[in-house]
Amino acid sequence: MVIPSWNCLGDLERCVESLRESDLDLELMVVDNGSTDGSVEWLEAAGVPHRPLPRNLGFAPAVNVGIEATEAPYVFVLNADTVVEADAIGRMVDALDADPALGGVQPRLLKLIRGTECDRDDPDATIYSLGQALTTDGRAREDGIGQPQGTREMTGREIFGVCGAACLLRRDMLGTVGLYDESYFAFYEDVDLNVRARVAGWRFALVSDAVVWHVGNAAWHAGFSRPDAENARLVARNRIWTQAKFVSARSLPRIFVIECGAMVRALFDRRFALTLAGKAQGLLRLPNALRGRRRLARRGDLDLARVWLGESRRPAGAILRHPVPPPGTPTDRPQEGEEGPESSDGAEPGHQVGDAVPDINPG
Repeated sequence: MVIPSWNCLGDLERCVESLRESDLDLELMVVDNGSTDGSVEWLEAAGVPHRPLPRNLGFAPAVNVGIEATEAPYVFVLNADTVVEADAIGRMVDALDADPALGGVQPRLLKLIRGTECDRDDPDATIYSLGQALTTDGRAREDGIGQPQGTREMTGREIFGVCGAACLLRRDMLGTVGLYDESYFAFYEDVDLNVRARVAGWRFALVSDAVVWHVGNAAWHAGFSRPDAENARLVARNRIWTQAKFVSARSLPRIFVIECGAMVRALFDRRFALTLAGKAQGLLRLPNALRGRRRLARRGDLDLARVWLGESRRPAGAILRHPVPPPGTPTDRPQEGEEGPESSDGAEPGHQVGDAVPDINPG
């Protein structure tokens, strides 16, 4: 179990307390990203295994340090601003044990509001993530984010990929495809890992009866004077790198139009300079991403990731009948009552990884 943490002592204490309620023998490792709020001192006093880093190196490097410092066959990557239900880890372990083709699973992630009671059966509890999904052009979103959980059917199913805020990964999968890409620092590093795993033939699933509560971006908002603007810079950069690794060249016109729209939004949201800087940084390192694409193509099948593109790509009639597509179903597999591939954009309203709404906590 790997918990990256940065200046969120109160959340970290509650997270560790929730883990102690599990009946499983957990190999816990907290990686502190240079906190100055007394986190390291508390970890030492509480006897919690930890690795202190000299400064904030980012989510991806911190998680990798924790993975390399542990030996368990399954790695539970967990943000510090979470509360884990007592049976959640066991349910996810059972899912991985039952299907060796799964590279990872994630729980039902619900929005944690500090100071309130957590009721997993509350139909009004807000969804944070039911798994990662992709738009036609390769942007990622957390499925169901912002919706009351009572509006969604909670069943286990295959999903494109897992949210980095809370996911159980098979160590053998990480040994095959590699750890998180540390050049990402934070944001989209989990999308990139999901893509690489899919290309290599691994699958992912939602374990809906496992529940984890998540504040969302707690440390990020505490660590920057303009956290949403800094988020926008990293997302703008990292999204380009991820798209370049696997999205078809046929998507380039659509990507161009969407990126132009993103710049207009950034102008109105007063984050134009940082968003532009992120896109420039992404383009400058585009040759590296394209080399990564060629490596992926040699080692696996890019279509295994591409088949999950465009859960919103459906005909207008289907959009009206079913505003939110059945999650976990690649779009080249016709839905009941629908025929063949779709081209209309019926994206689920709400969060997309790449808007300036924080979604993947950098720890």
